[in-house]
Amino acid sequence: MHRSGVVMAWNVFKFCTALRGLGSIMILLVLGVVGVTYYAVVITNYGPALYDGGLGSMTALAVLILFHGLLVMLLWSYFSVVLTDPGGVPPNWRPTIDEERGEGDPLTGIEFGATGAGLQQSAVLPDPANPRVRYCRKCNQLKPPRCHHCSVCGRCVLKMDHHCVWVVNCVGALNYKYFLLFLLYTFLETTLVTLSLLPHFVAFFSDGEIPGTPGTLATTFLTFVLNLAFALSVMGFLIMHVSLVAANTTTIEAYEKKTTPKWRYDLGRKKNFEQVFGTDKRYWFIPAYSEEDIRRIPALQGLEYPSNPVLDAQEY
Repeated sequence: MHRSGVVMAWNVFKFCTALRGLGSIMILLVLGVVGVTYYAVVITNYGPALYDGGLGSMTALAVLILFHGLLVMLLWSYFSVVLTDPGGVPPNWRPTIDEERGEGDPLTGIEFGATGAGLQQSAVLPDPANPRVRYCRKCNQLKPPRCHHCSVCGRCVLKMDHHCVWVVNCVGALNYKYFLLFLLYTFLETTLVTLSLLPHFVAFFSDGEIPGTPGTLATTFLTFVLNLAFALSVMGFLIMHVSLVAANTTTIEAYEKKTTPKWRYDLGRKKNFEQVFGTDKRYWFIPAYSEEDIRRIPALQGLEYPSNPVLDAQEY
């Protein structure tokens, strides 16, 4: 039994190590897909069509403007997710009274003494009326509400949603909005490319002669198939995360609360949306927040989350 546990732990360790190495390759893969798509749409097809004159030129100009606009937003959102720390637990963090009324298993003084070396028991013991303080035995530190440990990153991440190999990063409190925008702009861009290359794809199966070299034709065919596949897959992820935002939950929390009929952080769709995107409409569709939103909305900091007072009253 012990041997089995050791083997399982070793396999998990190797799996997490492999994910770290895979991440850098995935960034190159994303940039490679973008490069191939740019070549097929701009260089091969719609760039030359600008000089055809008439309606063809106007259509090409519209496609190119929309394509480049979405591409800028896609890359901006993507690298914002990659480069933004999703949020870690500050050193010596301690829960406030409200945060202690949260999730997780109760910790006793014995557990603190056995696993929390260096912690002062009097400083971390919960209120007897609310005996719930979450603790990570891997990081040897207290966990804020909605915080989870990531085995790939090797640390606790604030409001962790999942670890994404495509962005070589965890998706958490501080970059979740950027991830959602990345999904949105990826879906819009790949849908645009799919529709714009559809006539060229259909031409492959026609009896007429198709202009272009075998290399450019193959690139166009590959680009259409790749973007169609990405559009369909990303659409599924986008729908799922829209439903998560509407309920003010994460992927991990949605799995954990299957048996919980009411979610204490569900404040209504409007406020749930603001917990992720802020209240300033000018910043809703760009990977950034206004200074006022950061100052006024504690959830954007990742440490404090307002809860439904009605559900809190029912619990206590």
